[in-house]
Amino acid sequence: MARKHSKHGGYDDAQQDEDAPVEIAPCWLCGRPTGKTIVWHHPVPKSRGGRDVVPMHPICQQTVTANFTNAELERHGMNVEGLLAEPAVRKFVDWVAKKEPDFTAGNTKKQR
Repeated sequence: MARKHSKHGGYDDAQQDEDAPVEIAPCWLCGRPTGKTIVWHHPVPKSRGGRDVVPMHPICQQTVTANFTNAELERHGMNVEGLLAEPAVRKFVDWVAKKEPDFTAGNTKKQR
């Protein structure tokens, strides 16, 4: 049976003003503007009951998952300052601050 109303909105949404400025979301971890690729990261993992998502660069999200377990991410929650207190993450954020938004690089393996 077909739905009467689309849950994603009608066709009117597709005809937005093209001259309207596009809001660029900053990365939750490093604060730089996001580029073409945005990862919607769960600060509290879904397996631990997390529902909120935040925009991040793929390289920033990889750094978070390489340095923290799901239990540690659950303890920190939405507090990005707790993550930045980790020396390896702080060093990464200071390094990546000078890079362009779409910068990618290989990361080290998980430090668990």
